[in-house]
Amino acid sequence: MDIPDEQLSASIIAIMYFGDIVFAVSGALTAARYRMDVMGFVLIGTITGIGGGTARDLLLGRTVWWTQDPTELILCVAASFLTFFLIKDDITRRRGMIWADALGLAAFAIVGTHIALSFGTPFIVAVFMGMITATGGGLIRDVITNTQPMVLRGQLYATAALAGALTYASLDLLQLNWLLVEATSFLVAFGLRASAIIFDIRMGPPGEFIRIGKSDDADG
Repeated sequence: MDIPDEQLSASIIAIMYFGDIVFAVSGALTAARYRMDVMGFVLIGTITGIGGGTARDLLLGRTVWWTQDPTELILCVAASFLTFFLIKDDITRRRGMIWADALGLAAFAIVGTHIALSFGTPFIVAVFMGMITATGGGLIRDVITNTQPMVLRGQLYATAALAGALTYASLDLLQLNWLLVEATSFLVAFGLRASAIIFDIRMGPPGEFIRIGKSDDADG
């Protein structure tokens, strides 16, 4: 049984729309690296914005949200389109893509987990769906643009999404204040990802569990 759209709280919908926008911007900025035209920006940006949520809904057997309410689709198209005209500087593009992606990762870890829990999935499945929602759009973006996916770069990426999703599911289970749950979960995911960007924190392979160095991404 599907969950009606109106059962999502206003705060979750706001976080979801925020995630759509920043992920679409990250996709559009990746398109800029390859000097795509405006339709390339829109295509890559939109796929990045809605990709993770689409994968989640298909896995859950849930009606894909944006096919019933096109607001997400419109937001992604608009954000990608505006990025094409507003972002000119190469350094700004690189920095913007990295940090927009980090914000989207944190936002969608919360949204994906919340939707999965509302759909009635077990705790561990909901956490996994949060991670899929957070990383799916970026993974599709990188594969399409022939860029090494962030989940394969060794940095805290999927791990940050997993931490945010696990935090949300755990605090939600305790029935704490919704604002505290959402804010804490967002800060956990974004904090881990931001730390990985700034300090170049990497995990694995075996024998090299954690390495900390100076990240080029923080400066460039």
